[in-house]
Amino acid sequence: MSRLNYHHLYYFWRVASIGHLTQAAEQLHVSQSALSAQIKQLEGNIGQSLFEREGRRLVLTDIGKRVQLYAQDIFSTGEELEQFLKNGSSSSHQHLNIGVEMHLSRNFIEAFITPLLSEANVSFSLYARTMNDLMEGLTNHALDIALTNRALSNDVHGVLWQNQLVARQSVAIVGPYGEQPLHAFPHGYEGKKWILPARNMGIRSVFESFCATHQYQAEIKAEVDDMAMMRLLARDSGYLSIMPRVVVKDEIESKRLQVYQSLPQAFEHFYAISLPRKFIPEVLLHLLRTNQVD
Repeated sequence: MSRLNYHHLYYFWRVASIGHLTQAAEQLHVSQSALSAQIKQLEGNIGQSLFEREGRRLVLTDIGKRVQLYAQDIFSTGEELEQFLKNGSSSSHQHLNIGVEMHLSRNFIEAFITPLLSEANVSFSLYARTMNDLMEGLTNHALDIALTNRALSNDVHGVLWQNQLVARQSVAIVGPYGEQPLHAFPHGYEGKKWILPARNMGIRSVFESFCATHQYQAEIKAEVDDMAMMRLLARDSGYLSIMPRVVVKDEIESKRLQVYQSLPQAFEHFYAISLPRKFIPEVLLHLLRTNQVD
């Protein structure tokens, strides 16, 4: 095999990480045909196919998955070095780029970053992104860390993700203040309407199991996949909802909402996701230690 062309390898790595040729071409500012041609040249040098098509999707072959792992190590380290040289190591000022999943509780985010507010020589940027954008930002070192309510398995995009549990919040039935039924669920909940998390959210399945155990059929008024919107609807609609207490902390303190009952063994978990790095800013290490869950 001739000497490996790292330019072609980089293009392959970006397409493999993004999973879509058109989107990769847009991010790399090259035409789709030029990007495809360079990957074909790489495949020609290697003598094996790295992708195969399934409909309109590009799927990595077995050798493609192995090459992606090597490329991940090569270019992730290179981009980390670029950020290190750009930001410098001797400056007394430290800056963190923190990504947050778009539907995540704002109260949790505020609690997580609060230790940074008292640090005189520390600044930070917050970016609300989709999960795919968060993974992309971590991979190219545009983000130092990402906050989500789901851990990532290490086979996602062939990357060795680091998941640290930074908070665990109990899930509860929440409703208008002063209107709590006198008896434990399900007594007194007949005819109540509910604002529930969308079916793809973990706490929804917990609630459905809880209802099934008590032979209760919830009358669903709305389903929502965004905790910030859940908070507003719970506050303003007069309907019941289920969510972690931290989401409606302010409304509980101001007595607009009330926790009626905690769901047994029901928790929402919050994670800080990062990638292995040669150099980890001291302020990031301190932040993770401060928020570590025992």
